[in-house]
Amino acid sequence: MPKRLIAGNWKMNGLKSSLVEAKLVSDGLSDATDGPEVLICPPATLISSLRDTLADSAIKFGGQDCHVNASGAHTGDISAEMLADLGCVYGIVGHSERRADHGESSELVASKASALIRAGVVPIICIGETLEERKAGSTLAVLTTQLKGSVPDGLDGAGFVVAYEPVWAIGTGLIPELSDIEEAHGHLRKTLEEMGVANSNAARLLYGGSVKPSNAAEILSIANVNGALVGGASLKASDFLGIIRS
Repeated sequence: MPKRLIAGNWKMNGLKSSLVEAKLVSDGLSDATDGPEVLICPPATLISSLRDTLADSAIKFGGQDCHVNASGAHTGDISAEMLADLGCVYGIVGHSERRADHGESSELVASKASALIRAGVVPIICIGETLEERKAGSTLAVLTTQLKGSVPDGLDGAGFVVAYEPVWAIGTGLIPELSDIEEAHGHLRKTLEEMGVANSNAARLLYGGSVKPSNAAEILSIANVNGALVGGASLKASDFLGIIRS
């Protein structure tokens, strides 16, 4: 089984004062020797400061998005090379909020994932169905299409992460039935194998969508759930630590 990954996505939240919470998480894990890999992806404005805050910590940090190009006339964008230059180990691409708010296609997500790999950063590729798609019974078909369209060709399973986040569960307090999560993650694992991904069993499959201390243990006990992508609960040290410890 791949080592579990608990990743916190701060989204567009956090000022320098918020780094206190990251330090509390680090302090809370100081005695941990055999726990999961822990990651925090703050806004780009805080990456450098977070790096300094976590200088003596095992916690890794990453970015929330990147441009497909290494450099150029792209005002306001951040390249994968810039993330790598700051020391980012991971980068999130294809989050449903990027797909919805910025009209990002799976093709663009795959290009961004390739850019991260080019820069030596591990992509966390997000996929997930809307409530309408779930009600229509097309969840697995949507996941198949997004997975095939968003994962670049020729990758080794150890070199990328997939995060399954039902769009309707993000920030709502709602989660699918545990059996539905198990079905979705099993389907993703099988699809990666069918896609010919080398070492497909090494690809970590994260679940995201209203993960909190009270439900993390049962979610993380599901087959093929290799960790979690945590939104709001990662902003508060006590909640994030509760999920990590579960």
